[in-house]
Formats: sequence, C-alpha cells, structure tokens
Amino acid sequence: MVDLSQYLPILLFLGVAVVLSSAFVFLPMGVSRLTGAHNPTTEKLSEYECGFPAFEEPRSQFDVRFYLVAILFIIFDLEAAFLFPWAVSLGITGMIGWTSMIVFLAILTVGFAYEWKMGALDWE
Repeated sequence: MVDLSQYLPILLFLGVAVVLSSAFVFLPMGVSRLTGAHNPTTEKLSEYECGFPAFEEPRSQFDVRFYLVAILFIIFDLEAAFLFPWAVSLGITGMIGWTSMIVFLAILTVGFAYEWKMGALDWE
C-alpha cells in the first residue's frame, strides 16, 4: 500500500490557495455590486485606452517601422538582461566570457547601425 498521508500538506496548501485566490477575485466584485450603483452608460463603456474612438478598421496593418522599433527595444532589453549576469560572473568566465560578450555587443551594434542607416528610427 502507498502511504498518501504525505500528500496531505500539499493538498491543504492547494486548498487554501484556491480559497484565498477565489476570495480575492470574487469578493471585491460582489461587494462593489452590492454597495455601488451598477449603471453602465455609453460614457462608461466608451474607449479609454487611446482617448478617442477608433476611426479605422481594427484589422488594419501597422507601419513596418513600428515593428522595427519594437524589435529594437526587445534587442536592447535582452542586451541589458545579459549584461548584468555577465558582469557579475566575469571573474569566473575569464577571457572567454569577455570575448563572447564583446562579439555579442558587436553584432548588436552592427544591427543598430544598419537600422539607423536605413531610417527605421526616423518617425514621421
């Protein structure tokens, strides 16, 4: 026979987690429904993200430069994410780690220079 009593603390932990997460989700909704005035108007249901109603079809395409700037942001975000652990472990990795990071930074610099030269960063 398998002794399942070892799993009791895990089941209790999962049960408490489900109860607490459900309470944090549904209790505020119930309290606001009971205490607040639920009166949706057209003003309350209007667009709030951009500040004005959409005037184009939602499936319209974005300009390619938007994607290039987004990719450039991701590249430099990843660069920063790689630079911090590299700087901390430079004493362990030695010359091989330093050389590989210089090659990595050189590739990123060439890509950035290419984007800049092609005018991807010029916004109209």
